[in-house]
Amino acid sequence: MAREPSSIRTVAIVGQGGVGKTSVADALLFAGGANTRLGRVDEESSLFDTEPEELRRRSTITSSLFSFEWKKHGITLIDTPGQGNFVTDAYFALRGAAAAVLVLDASSPLRAETMKLWAWLEEEQMPALVFVNRLDRSEVDLEARLNELEELTQKRTTLLSLPLGAGDELRGVVDLRAGRALVFSGEDGKATEQDVPSELADRVEELRAKLMEDAAEGDDALVEKYLEEGELGEAEVLAGLRAAVRARQILPVLVGSAARNIGLGGLLEAIVELLPAPVERGAESAVDADGNEVTLAPDPSDPVLALVFKTIIDPHAGQLSVVRLLSGTLSGDTQLQNTVTGMRERVGNLLRLEGKKTTQVQEATVGEIVAVAKLKDTHTGDTLADPARPWKARPLKEFTPVITFAVAAKKRGEEDKAAQGLMRLAEEDPALQVTRDEGSGEILLSGAGQLHVEVACEKLERKYGVGVELKAPKVPYRETIRKSVKAHGRLKKQTGGHGQFADCWIEVEPLPRGGGFEFVDKIVGGVIPKGFIPAVEKGVREAMAKGSIAGYPVVDVKVTLYDGQHHEVDSSEMAFKIAGSMAFKAALEQAKPCLLEPYVTLEVTVPDECMGDVMGDLNARRAKVEGMEQVGHNQRIRAKVPMAEVLRYAPDLTSLTSGRGTFEMSFSHYEQLPDHLVPKVVEEARRREEEASA
Repeated sequence: MAREPSSIRTVAIVGQGGVGKTSVADALLFAGGANTRLGRVDEESSLFDTEPEELRRRSTITSSLFSFEWKKHGITLIDTPGQGNFVTDAYFALRGAAAAVLVLDASSPLRAETMKLWAWLEEEQMPALVFVNRLDRSEVDLEARLNELEELTQKRTTLLSLPLGAGDELRGVVDLRAGRALVFSGEDGKATEQDVPSELADRVEELRAKLMEDAAEGDDALVEKYLEEGELGEAEVLAGLRAAVRARQILPVLVGSAARNIGLGGLLEAIVELLPAPVERGAESAVDADGNEVTLAPDPSDPVLALVFKTIIDPHAGQLSVVRLLSGTLSGDTQLQNTVTGMRERVGNLLRLEGKKTTQVQEATVGEIVAVAKLKDTHTGDTLADPARPWKARPLKEFTPVITFAVAAKKRGEEDKAAQGLMRLAEEDPALQVTRDEGSGEILLSGAGQLHVEVACEKLERKYGVGVELKAPKVPYRETIRKSVKAHGRLKKQTGGHGQFADCWIEVEPLPRGGGFEFVDKIVGGVIPKGFIPAVEKGVREAMAKGSIAGYPVVDVKVTLYDGQHHEVDSSEMAFKIAGSMAFKAALEQAKPCLLEPYVTLEVTVPDECMGDVMGDLNARRAKVEGMEQVGHNQRIRAKVPMAEVLRYAPDLTSLTSGRGTFEMSFSHYEQLPDHLVPKVVEEARRREEEASA
């Protein structure tokens, strides 16, 4: 049976890298009875981090889901990556979830990834709780973390628990709603309830008063009662907090240590009591069959509409499409329509994910997350809908890669196998892009950083048995001309029998940047028959694939075919293709060719105190700064920068800003490469060509 919609909780566990999110998720499973032992990342017993690449690095690389039942609630936790190379996967998890738990490290300041995650939470208008982890470590500073959080979010934080001790002396928490101390003596998650220690009594009373004020603020009746009586009952506090959390007016904060299993029971209670069921989040926007924006109610009796927010591909089990039901109730053996591709898909078995295991269910209702196996042509970001109402869900955000490597198979003849394997990895990870270089035919792998690309190559070898090597990031230089010239191409081979003859004259002119390629036919009088003119254009295009300076494709040229000759017997399409190629190559030598380099638009957000260092670094990279604006306590810089200067910008910005800077990058335009840099680019192109032919 499907779960009762109001009892469902789908929660993404998010936070910057290294704060212990996976440990929190494992401890929640233990607290909820879904695991009989406390899973630990360092012991490789986590039910979330199970991939070899994750176990080796002790770090989450891809989101993982676990669904379980607790106190008549169906809970699905999504553990997400927080490291910068992989954090985009957290966005896709947020599109699958209805609420979030933001995990902080009590001993570590907030970094750029938390800023990015909070921006996504804002975009999704997602209710959230905060769990401050690792209070068992030395040099913790809870007050500093709360101040940083309020500065980032511009929202009030409300403590629901307070630590008893810190560092090695951490022994429990104070439940501020109940006004009782919970002392933990082992790792079983069970606590002994005690009176609040006398040295904390005043602080607890102060925080309980604030908690009641925050709970009452959004409810006039509660405000009136609190002002009259100076106290609210626990049920009234709960009702006020629930309303405030769901309206995103406050951020409730709980504290503890996942490693010591302290405070996780309280977090699980808060997930159930304070966070909304997906059906309580309200209507979503969608697009109907005519392209109009419509409102999608989360109604279990409406036609089915499901968003595919994650794809899992196993070399043996095949493809699993993980969906969030936005409306309707879905049963197995159902025909749905992929409203992005237009293809009908048969939904077979429905599966609940429990880490690496699955459990088959007969049906799923609105708000639930289930996996569907072996769909024919469905990808992350697609919508599956009842054919009677073929609407599309709100699309997923697309992420622009920031680094590109050429990929070469270690064994000759395995290039196609490597490309196919990488394409399958990109199905699982939309932040990866796999393309072919137009000029060299090399496989290009793009991602969010060097580590992202390297891990993809490790997975390729493990899952698909193809070893590859990464070559240095490639800059897609282009060549063009600066002068109009006329040139002649003539092919004549008439040594008896059937020969080859073609003769053409072309004029080659430069076009504005971004002009591409134009071919104009000005032949009159039939000196070149109409049937041979496309062959001339084809020859020109083939010659444009390799420029005369460094072998890069030629762009932004106009070619006019204006004269020529043909032979009734010896002329052919092949002959005119060769003549067209000869003419263009001759023109290129005379037309003042030059190299073009790509520029990107770079938006960098950094703390005010890092501004000078970042600006100096950008100037050294030949950046053209276009503007700056204040964003809270940060500065946002917008600049145009040569792509070659920022291929590996991420680690440099991290170093300059102690991990607090973020950036977005997108292609902008091409400009002429300065003369003093041309020899270096030419030499690099020559070296690549030699390596490719070796």
